[in-house]
Amino acid sequence: MLKYILKRILQAIPVLLGVSVIVFLIMRVFSADPAPVVLGQHATPEAMQAWRDAQGLNDPIIVQYFDFLFGAIRGDLGESYYTHTPVLQELMARFPATVELALVAIVIAAVVGIALGVLSATHKNTAIDGIATILALVGVSMPIFWLGVLLIILFAGVLHVLPSSGRIDPLLQPVGGTGLYLLDTLLSGDFEAFGDALSHIILPALALSMYSMAVITRMTRSSMLETLNEDYVRTARAKGLKLGRVHRHHALRCAMLPVTTVIGLQLGSLLGGAMLTETVFAWPGLGKYVVDCILKSDFPVVQGAVLLIGVIFIAINLIVDVVYAYLDPRITYAKEEG
Repeated sequence: MLKYILKRILQAIPVLLGVSVIVFLIMRVFSADPAPVVLGQHATPEAMQAWRDAQGLNDPIIVQYFDFLFGAIRGDLGESYYTHTPVLQELMARFPATVELALVAIVIAAVVGIALGVLSATHKNTAIDGIATILALVGVSMPIFWLGVLLIILFAGVLHVLPSSGRIDPLLQPVGGTGLYLLDTLLSGDFEAFGDALSHIILPALALSMYSMAVITRMTRSSMLETLNEDYVRTARAKGLKLGRVHRHHALRCAMLPVTTVIGLQLGSLLGGAMLTETVFAWPGLGKYVVDCILKSDFPVVQGAVLLIGVIFIAINLIVDVVYAYLDPRITYAKEEG
């Protein structure tokens, strides 16, 4: 297992190099010149030229790339053009908000998706199956930004029961801790702040979870149907065990193996793909910050954020593979290790 993990880590290196090259070139080729954006339209050409020289933007592009790459290897992603704060510090300040949103979204997606998938499989070709299938298709097809706007209109604009933006009331914001407001307020016993943070996260988490919920529903249904046709499930039924017990303890446990992989991959996608959701709900996380920096041509921040997301996604994939092996003893990595 250790050899397999080391091999996967080595395989991740060229992937990260490819990611760094792509985002670096995209920012240089398709983004606006940051000098007039940073200094203002009334800055003199001489001032803009001096600023570009100071930022190394007049160096050959290959020199700029290797400066960025060697800095990233040392853990130095550069400084923001606007705040002059280290990029890694800026990203880490906003990353807990994205993590909290992604975790709540994946919990919603997993719980609802698995429940719908099981119901759909155990009631195949019935109205329940049809409804679950339609919901899954809607979830896959519906754009997140459009769903977000609908949720805001309904729950914030019409019903006035949930806030439409932000993470928490500024007067209730916890100080210190993990940066995960739900956890921090719960551990401190501040239930008023916990309730406020929970009300703020419901709408963005629902919007973000919809696509993952649909994917998990379809995978659970497919895996469950396959498992229900296995010999050991038919044997359990023949022994006279209650149908619910057969479904829970015999079929669902094995059906969860591929679903576990999907949940892990969806979590990685949510961490890296929450930009639209965070923008619609003004959620102060990594995704919204990156969108703002793209519009401002803040090259170091965007490059560092994409690289960080790539590392996280690869790490989650590796963790999912290892967990999958422990869940299913039939899986071995002997060939890979050889």
